[in-house]
Parts: sequence; structure tokens; C-alpha cells
Amino acid sequence: MYRTVVNRILLSGGSRRLPKYPDIRTVISSSRFSTTTQPQTVLNPSGSSTSSSSSTNFQTSSAAGDVPRHERNNPRAEYEGEQARVLQASLRHVIRLGWSEEAMIAGAKEVGISPSIVGSFPRKEAALVEFFMDDCLQRLIDRIDSGEELQNLTPSQRIYKLVRIRLEMQAPYISKWSQALSIQAHPLNVSTSFKQRAMLIDEIWHAAGDETYDLDWYVKRTVLGGIYSTTEIYMLTDSSPEFRDTWLFLDNRVKDAFDLKKTIQEAKYLAEAVGAGMGSSLQVFVGRVLQR
Repeated sequence: MYRTVVNRILLSGGSRRLPKYPDIRTVISSSRFSTTTQPQTVLNPSGSSTSSSSSTNFQTSSAAGDVPRHERNNPRAEYEGEQARVLQASLRHVIRLGWSEEAMIAGAKEVGISPSIVGSFPRKEAALVEFFMDDCLQRLIDRIDSGEELQNLTPSQRIYKLVRIRLEMQAPYISKWSQALSIQAHPLNVSTSFKQRAMLIDEIWHAAGDETYDLDWYVKRTVLGGIYSTTEIYMLTDSSPEFRDTWLFLDNRVKDAFDLKKTIQEAKYLAEAVGAGMGSSLQVFVGRVLQR
């Protein structure tokens, strides 16, 4: 745990001070959880704006979850009409045909649309995976907004429940999910994949009651992102009934994270030390943390 947090923070940029949350908000022009690769306007700390493509600009993609919740639109809005119908129908063929162009063709035929429409998706299989991710996120948001399932739960219980709800949406596709992960990891798709996961983690933290925008914002989302990703990988090889071992694994990871509140505080001090360029003091601190 310590090594992961320390490495993530150190890799964020030498002696450069980490920017505060409000200074890196990204203006998303199309949808609530926009995952397009169109140029976007990024506000820099001086208040001026610059334009960049999310496929080549790390700051734009990494700030994807920073858009205030009330400014975000429905994730499903990116695909409308016939394209959305084809993608939705295609999901029913994934178990048999995988995350593939063949599944999309089968989906088009199912809803009575010419298979030639598949050619309108620039990245085909990636579009199908990304549609599924956005659809799952919207379904999770709908359940959060209902409020019924999260009443009287502690923050750690809320996080456990929401991560489990989200991963259960992948359960029907578990035999093909390693293929989906491979598609997401492709260089052409990794920016969108990172953005979608960042927004998922941000939504879960908001639902857990976290509204802080200080340095802890980065650390907490890094920790939760690690919990989500490791549980997702564990789930791929879990043969227990109804993924019982996966949920036990998740429960233990969440408890560990909340029991180690000191980790977050120490990571905060580390990031501040990096930003201030504290030299030998920083080296002593890193050495002490990594030895634990």
C-alpha cells in the first residue's frame, strides 16, 4: 500500500508542486461523462485557456473526473438513435462473440439495421466496450440517486457496496472481460479508458460523502482506484459461487484502506515535501515509508 501511494505521487512530476483541485477543472463540452477525443478547453492556474486533444494530453484526461457533478450530463448521450440501439443490442451477443465487430454486426441485424452502420464507429470494438462502461456508470448513478441502498451506511460500507454493484454488472461478461481489458489498454483507447475509470471512482467517492477538494482528493482516488482495479482482476479468476471470494477480497481491501488513514496523511506530507523540494528531508521520509 505504502509503496503504491509513494510511487504514484513521485511519478506525478519531480519537484513540481501538485496543482490544487479547482485549478485543473476541465470543461467538457458534450456530455456529463464525455469520453470523446475532441479538443477540450483546459483552464490553467493563471485563468487563461488552452485547447488540447484528450488523446494526447495527460492533464486533460486525468482531470476528467474533476467536472462538478451538477455540470455533467447523461453518459449515454454520446451515442444516440441507431448507433445506440446497435450498441445496446450488441451487448447481448458479447458472451458468444466477444467484444468484437461480429457482435456489433449481430446487434445491428437484431434491431433491423444494416450491418454497414458498424463502419460508422471509428474504433468499433472499443466503442462497444466504452458504451458498456458508460451505460454501467449511468445505471450506478441511477441507483445512487435513488438513495435507498445507501441509507444508514458508513462511508466504508458505501464504498464496498458501490464497487460491488458496479463489478456485478460485469459478471455476465466475465468470460470475455479479459478481452475488454485488453481493448481498453490499447494505445488508441487508453485515454478514454482512464477517463471513464476516473469518473467512476469520483462518483463513488461523492456517494460515500466526500466533497473535499484538497490534496487528499488525489490520494483517496488513487487508493480507491487501486482497490477497484485489483478486485476487478481478482474477479477474473474467481471460481467461487456467485463470486463470494471476490467480495471477501473487496471487503478486506476496503477495511485496510480505512484502517490506514495514516497512510493518506503521510502521503499528503510526502506530496507537499515533493512540491517544496525539501531535499534530504524528503529522502529520509521516503526511506522511512518504504521500509514499512
